[in-house]
Amino acid sequence: MEEKTMNQNEEKKSLSFVEQFVKEDLEAGKNGGRIQTRFPPEPNGYIHIGHAKAICMDFGVAEEFGGVCNLRFDDTNPTKENTEYVENIMSDIRWLGFHWENVYYASDYFEKLWDFACWLIGKGLAYVDEQTSEQIAEQKGTPTQPGRPSPYRDRPIEENMRLFKQMNTPEAVEGSMVLRAKLDMANPNMHFRDPIIYRIIQIPHHRTGTKWHCYPMYDFAHGQSDYFEGVTHSICTLEFVPHRPLYDKFVDLLREYMAEQKDTKDFNPAILSAYDGTRQIEFNRLNLTYTVMSKRKLKALVDEHLVSGWDDPRMPTVCGMRRRGYSAQSIRNFIDSIGYTKFDALNDYALLEAAVRDDLNKKACRVSAVLDPIKLVITNYPEGKYEEMEAVNNPENEADGTHAITFGRELWIERSDFQEVAEKKFQRLAPGKEVRLKNAYIIKCDEEHPCDKDAEGNVTTIYATYDPETRSGMPGADRKIKGKTLHWLCCQHAVPAEVRLYDRLFSIENPGADERDFRELLNPSSLKVLKNCYVEEYLKEKKAGDFLQFQRIGYFTPDLDSTAEHLVFNKTVGLKV
Repeated sequence: MEEKTMNQNEEKKSLSFVEQFVKEDLEAGKNGGRIQTRFPPEPNGYIHIGHAKAICMDFGVAEEFGGVCNLRFDDTNPTKENTEYVENIMSDIRWLGFHWENVYYASDYFEKLWDFACWLIGKGLAYVDEQTSEQIAEQKGTPTQPGRPSPYRDRPIEENMRLFKQMNTPEAVEGSMVLRAKLDMANPNMHFRDPIIYRIIQIPHHRTGTKWHCYPMYDFAHGQSDYFEGVTHSICTLEFVPHRPLYDKFVDLLREYMAEQKDTKDFNPAILSAYDGTRQIEFNRLNLTYTVMSKRKLKALVDEHLVSGWDDPRMPTVCGMRRRGYSAQSIRNFIDSIGYTKFDALNDYALLEAAVRDDLNKKACRVSAVLDPIKLVITNYPEGKYEEMEAVNNPENEADGTHAITFGRELWIERSDFQEVAEKKFQRLAPGKEVRLKNAYIIKCDEEHPCDKDAEGNVTTIYATYDPETRSGMPGADRKIKGKTLHWLCCQHAVPAEVRLYDRLFSIENPGADERDFRELLNPSSLKVLKNCYVEEYLKEKKAGDFLQFQRIGYFTPDLDSTAEHLVFNKTVGLKV
């Protein structure tokens, strides 16, 4: 019995506070023991890693407790939304490894929401206001001062109904009228001070076309959509804490409305008969150093061509991280490691990179690439001779096998792996020094004629000799030397490639908190393109999304721009320092 209690306590400690709430609701038999969550993005941009945190919780809770998670697009503002965003959001969720039960849209409920709004007008609980947005904002007061009633607050019900219908006509002028709920202008919660619930937008909707000219506000559509679908747990971020009382208020009013409509199509007894309602739970947002998470700012970067697109590998978008070479599992591992709390924090980007590095270490194929090449000639190796050396694809996973890499007399090595006048602790190639070539031989740099130089004094060619008894796998390969093991490529069998090196998109740690224009904070060195690199022929087979480790350099992946004729690789993250 004691062991069972201990295990239960251990299980409880391992749950986040969100999961613990859900577990308690299940144990209490709420909602007939049913768990239903939803991920409700607005299709006005591509999702970023902050959304990925919500996705992991929304879908993860449903998976963990045997429930379902639906995908619902909050498409209540046609000025910013389109099908491109819908399709890419769905693609990114799939890539992260999650699956929705159903796809819904807030626009599915426009008719129901309209009828509900008309019911509110009929009950004297909503009115049409013709003040400007500035007048309404000023008239709402401040958090410490109550608001003043609108001069239109006590309009007759018939007039409000007529004007509301007029709002939904092609002739209605944007900004000329709004529908407001009649709640409490003295409420200390500013959201209760007669919130706007409908506004005029004369832009075709990506799903409903020109059927509607008047659209519900998020606070009016969100809770009602949850209720229509029978959502049991609305899991959202901390900024929605002050919205929760309004969420509950509108749902309470909706219950009254639906109780009067139970013989119509708007009532769903299959869901609502055992439905106790939605529990809203808020957790902290994901913030990263050197990054902004505002979709408005990210969209500006794209629209102003300050990045190459939403999937630019420097962007915090899921598709950008995917293009950069991050694995879906590494993103999920990172999110799991930082956890869910009630306190906002700024997470170090290095924590995300560590999660990426740890996951890719298990998955990446080890290959050779030379980013700053200099020629090495092995003078005692026969001209015209080539050998196939066996290279292990991944020492972390024997099942990944091996591939062949060609060795010859002329090789490319990294320029930084040679010093004509070696520093004291330099253990790479230098006159008279020995090093091991990965998967090949031990070589020794010539002492009398170590290198050739051009007219400016730059080293152009290095000369060395090899020990034929030290090929990898032979008994002589065990000979101890002080020098490092270097990677290399055969000049005659290497393939030219372009390599893109990425750094932080912003130059300061917390650009989101800086008062300057965010464009001024961009890091001018966030992208460096190397045009004269070489890689193994084997890499011609690799595709975008394949995980590679350029030995001694870092993790890379083929870019979407890469072709067999022009290979392009993105640096994902460096090796451990």
